[in-house]
Amino acid sequence: MTIHDENPVRRRLAEQPDTGYVYRTSWRVATGDIGSDLNLRLDGVARYIQEVGAENLVDAGEAEDHPHWLVQRTVIDVIEPIEFPNEVSFSRWCSALSTRWCTMRVDLVGSDGGRIETEGFWIAINAKTLTPQRATDSLIERFSTTTDEYRLKWRPWLQDPDTTDQSIPFALRRTDIDLFEHVTNTAYWHAVHEVMAHVPDICTPPYRAVVEYRKPIKYGEEVSVRWVRHGEGDAAEVHIALSVGDEVRAAAALRALSLR
Repeated sequence: MTIHDENPVRRRLAEQPDTGYVYRTSWRVATGDIGSDLNLRLDGVARYIQEVGAENLVDAGEAEDHPHWLVQRTVIDVIEPIEFPNEVSFSRWCSALSTRWCTMRVDLVGSDGGRIETEGFWIAINAKTLTPQRATDSLIERFSTTTDEYRLKWRPWLQDPDTTDQSIPFALRRTDIDLFEHVTNTAYWHAVHEVMAHVPDICTPPYRAVVEYRKPIKYGEEVSVRWVRHGEGDAAEVHIALSVGDEVRAAAALRALSLR
């Protein structure tokens, strides 16, 4: 059952439809994507859903016309951790779309247990102008079979923290840079994991992690990760900012997830 809440950060993600175009694939958890607890890390999840997306475009016959996409927001709901070793089954479908962007749901289910639900807000990009480009009619037609929301608009879920009480530097590596000379979206999840180590009680499943990208970070910039904790118990949440100087380049949040 979907919980309807005026605050989208607390709202459950859309359920998989019974009909329409749902892309499915599977592979084993890679040893390089697990933490010391043998659970699949969030940056691993981010990489997996990106690869599933690339496969999905090939399967749909849209990879040539839409080779480049930028993610504006990623939501990862860890319902039950996926441990190593495990075979992961992926299901990907569109939960809302417009002519230049869409939200794509990806569910990860482990053959030996574990479930992670995700949603990404993806923008089709013209690689030459680095601006949104219109999706083909064929992509819109196929992706619209799993949703009735065709006028998707960008609305931020997170506010940039006004104040924070903890801060650490976040060093960038050359391997964190993509073809647009920006920090890859998975690298932001490395920063989230740094914060998670300080607030392990909030990251006890089921929990939600969200990253919203404000402005690209480039190699050579000095990045800091700042965060503040609010609330207690089930209402506790952590607001995170990845900043260059005083400018917030990405906002993130960690909070408990209600399954009711």
